[in-house]
Amino acid sequence: MPSDTAPPLRVVIAKPGLDGHDRGAKVIARALRDAGVEVIYTGLHQTPRQIVDTAVQEDADGIGLSVLSGAHMTLFAEVLSVLAEQDARDITVFGGGIIPETDIPELLDLGVAALFTPGTPTRAITEWVRTHVRSLSALS
Repeated sequence: MPSDTAPPLRVVIAKPGLDGHDRGAKVIARALRDAGVEVIYTGLHQTPRQIVDTAVQEDADGIGLSVLSGAHMTLFAEVLSVLAEQDARDITVFGGGIIPETDIPELLDLGVAALFTPGTPTRAITEWVRTHVRSLSALS
């Protein structure tokens, strides 16, 4: 019997680069799971290509990056570039971490859909993901 409901959102949560601090990523992954989102957590030290490959293979709707290393400008740009290279721009990229307010506009201009800095309530993040990820993907 066909279902009238859409399949659950699928989101890859990733820690790109050399940053070894993953508590925040795990908290967000758990919060998204609790909100009914299917989460694929890639673990530490992932390259942008590994992250995108996982998202494509898993048919993900979104990629959430957690960056605390200070390399956010490079890492977000590389993920977006690999998505374009693989013709997967329909996968929504969002993220969080230690990102200076002055860098946020440039990241948004690059194509990052949303950024969440320390202190953002997990509920705000899960609500944003549930209401924006698939709808933004459909616009691409």
